[in-house]
Amino acid sequence: MKQDLVKRKLILEDGSVYPGYGFGSLREKKLELVFNTSMVGYQEILSDPSYTDQAVVMTYPLIGNYGINADDFETKIPTTGALIVRSYTEEPSNFRSRETLSACMETYDIAGISNVDTREITRRIRDHGSCKALLADASMSSEEGAAILRNWDYAHDQVSRVSTKEIRVSESIPEEKWHVAAIDCGMKENIVRSLNALGCRVTILPYNVSADTIRDLKPDGIFLSNGPGDPTDVPETIETVRTLHGFCPIFGICLGHQILALSYGAKTYKLKFGHRGGNHPVKNLLTDKIEITSQNHSYAVALDSLAGTGLTVTHENLLDHTVEGICHKNDAAFSVQYHPESAPGPQDSKYLFSRFVQCMKGEDPYAEERRS
Repeated sequence: MKQDLVKRKLILEDGSVYPGYGFGSLREKKLELVFNTSMVGYQEILSDPSYTDQAVVMTYPLIGNYGINADDFETKIPTTGALIVRSYTEEPSNFRSRETLSACMETYDIAGISNVDTREITRRIRDHGSCKALLADASMSSEEGAAILRNWDYAHDQVSRVSTKEIRVSESIPEEKWHVAAIDCGMKENIVRSLNALGCRVTILPYNVSADTIRDLKPDGIFLSNGPGDPTDVPETIETVRTLHGFCPIFGICLGHQILALSYGAKTYKLKFGHRGGNHPVKNLLTDKIEITSQNHSYAVALDSLAGTGLTVTHENLLDHTVEGICHKNDAAFSVQYHPESAPGPQDSKYLFSRFVQCMKGEDPYAEERRS
């Protein structure tokens, strides 16, 4: 059954207007406009908590063609703000599909607009940076929309909204070997699955968990998850991690990478338009090997702030030379800015979970690379 076409508008803070047709939720939405270059994986992108309050421009033109299935969600309640697409397909063709993308988005109050020039919008973001955007009814004027955006500012409570509200334990696994305490700032489900696959039971904790609570759990390792927003918006998490330096091995991904760096005294900054997609080349500075990585972040660790922190750079982005990985000289602590769980994305970086296990065994995961 074809969806009725409803005229909608995407209005940017400078007054630019992109008329199109709505799908998903038709509520008015004020969001941050970003883009993602992935060719597949819109369900994982839609359900990644790191996209909370963001309108994601999909550069791949055909979206919705394989529908939505029950297995590929990265969180139980998706919080992405909107999808901006060139061509939306309401009649998916996939044996795994259980509903249309639009129906799923309507359930979770996620807005969508199609038939817009996503190439032009992406170039605009690349030239001028991420910006405020409004998805509104077709009757709204550009002046009215721009005025609404001028009087609105980004939220700073995203992590508190998407983090677990209570301590919970991942499903039991065969041959359990390690216990990982995971601080959930908006953690993707495939991270838990990746740790489970290596024999790790995962206790998932709220973002504002105390250091004493983690100590009482007696974990073999601490994991710092991905999540949305500015890492400086969660000072309580940063302080907890700072208190736990040297207690046991720590591994951070994406926002967790930034939190780890801040806990040691480094600084972060907002990128012009961020890194979002499944094809970002990253160089391992210890081996000179190149990994193609999945990424989704707006902030980065400032290279010139690492002096005196005990942190060294292990990975570098080959497109803009930003910091993509760090480790501490003395503590068993390391992190990466990208997503080794790869949902969606390439599998080049899954070895990092094995490195975390090495740390929990008391081994130096970088020993071989330091010798070479």
